[in-house]
Amino acid sequence: MAIRKCKPITPGMRGMSYLVQDVAKKKPEKHLLAKQKSSGGRNNLGRVTAKHRGKGAKRRLRIIDFKRDKIGIAAKVVAIEYDPNRSANIALLHYLDGEKRYIIAPLGLKVQDRVSGGEEAKFLPGSSMKLKDIPIGTEIHNIELRPKSRGQLVRAAGTSAQFIAKEGDFAHIKLPSGEVRLISLECMATIGRVGNVDWENVNFGKAGRLRLRGKRPHVRGVAKNPHDHPMGGGEGKTSGGRHPCNFKGLLAKGKKTREKNKPGDKFIIKRRKQ
Repeated sequence: MAIRKCKPITPGMRGMSYLVQDVAKKKPEKHLLAKQKSSGGRNNLGRVTAKHRGKGAKRRLRIIDFKRDKIGIAAKVVAIEYDPNRSANIALLHYLDGEKRYIIAPLGLKVQDRVSGGEEAKFLPGSSMKLKDIPIGTEIHNIELRPKSRGQLVRAAGTSAQFIAKEGDFAHIKLPSGEVRLISLECMATIGRVGNVDWENVNFGKAGRLRLRGKRPHVRGVAKNPHDHPMGGGEGKTSGGRHPCNFKGLLAKGKKTREKNKPGDKFIIKRRKQ
């Protein structure tokens, strides 16, 4: 995998780059696809709740196995595929019992490799097991927050968490943000770092590529009218004396917005880097 820079033939191509990936040139598995309706950032009442979303290329959702609940059954990696809905690539697995599933492709996983799950699984990238069976110091991803739920933490391209220590019934996990969190030893996790590491170094170059991804133009709040944004209005370049905030008036840029006394606070040992 490498990043290829474009020649500056046009202003939009100046600085543009894209990934050259070794992914399968095939259609995705039909029974592992689902319809995905574009919301345009609107809720069930038709009101915009997430700004700057809409249009973009039509996508179909790939059904990913975040649970990894097939224990003791080996699987062969048949293909590494592109997924338009996430930054990481996905791997198509063929299990020995005939079932096919998609998983997030970890770094170093190749076609024809074998992966499995459970306490007797081989310690290789892509294998999943409970935290109690994983050695301390291992890089992991796709981590469950509660036993028998599904992997929710560390799923983006190039990310990994570090298994720091075991204490009683809990494991100390250092997340990519720097936060150290207690997670039950009965939770499942996948060995290795998520692949497609160079994703963060891609320069989209022009607005058109982001429009294809469903991102609409972003307008600064101070450039709007008072009716449209709390920081709008005024004569010349002025923010109206308001602390930086979003269109709903919620403070941002340095102001802590996390709710106090959340149920999960007791599991956080060290806060993320500020």
